[in-house]
Amino acid sequence: MRFIPTRLHGVIDYLWGLALIASPWLFGFADVPAAKWVAIFFGVGAILYSLVTAYELSLVPLVPMPLHLGLDGLTGFILAISPLGFGFANQVYLPHVLFGLFSVVASLVTRTQPSPLALGRRSSAGP
Repeated sequence: MRFIPTRLHGVIDYLWGLALIASPWLFGFADVPAAKWVAIFFGVGAILYSLVTAYELSLVPLVPMPLHLGLDGLTGFILAISPLGFGFANQVYLPHVLFGLFSVVASLVTRTQPSPLALGRRSSAGP
């Protein structure tokens, strides 16, 4: 069941990305290079593809929402298994697993299309 509106998903995207970027310092694993850089890479990546997603909070609406959600699910899964894949599971794993699982779940419960009313307001707000 998809119940999260795309506008809310957009807010979550940017907050999730910023929180993931900050997580090495917030959760004390900035001294584990692989863990730190994986978090930063995935956080920046999420923000970048959010900026070009065809939903209410993008700058350039290029990426269809279903593709965005697929990327969220795939990258969330990769992020969740990254402690094992990159060999830092014995030092830190929980932030990566939780951020990853959150992304997977969000990809499964977010609507695949912005509301026509929201998109109409966006296009009429132009020059």
